[in-house]
Amino acid sequence: MRRHNAIREVVASSPVTNQDELRRKLRRRGFAVTQATLSRDIHELHIYKGPAGYSLPNGNGNGASAAAAEKDEDTPPSAQEVIDSFGLRALQAMNQVVIRTMMGGAQPVAAALDYEEWPEIAGTIAGDDTVLVICKDARRAAEVEARLRVMLES
Repeated sequence: MRRHNAIREVVASSPVTNQDELRRKLRRRGFAVTQATLSRDIHELHIYKGPAGYSLPNGNGNGASAAAAEKDEDTPPSAQEVIDSFGLRALQAMNQVVIRTMMGGAQPVAAALDYEEWPEIAGTIAGDDTVLVICKDARRAAEVEARLRVMLES
């Protein structure tokens, strides 16, 4: 896909610290994308966000890490990796858990949770910086919140 190739080129060749910046750089290359599409592309390409910015799974880019470089390209990032990159806090509300993320981080977090198929989770809904995790009951929501808090604190 041409857009995916353009994203790879942008991330590998110049510093990109947030999705809005990446969106603007893509627009200059002729790709007008929404934030939702860009979040999906970032997830599909297994792009990671480190302290210095986005990087490709092969280690190219500013946020490169050894773990990302060694990762199998067919395996999406784990919930732990995505929470490390985007997660800020989690709060239980009855049978739901609200996860606050960095701007643009909600969709990758929701996608990682959906991919891992936690048995306590019935489904997720992602906005821009908030994920609503719907659990089967309040007890399971408490378990999910506790698990997420451990991930956020590590």
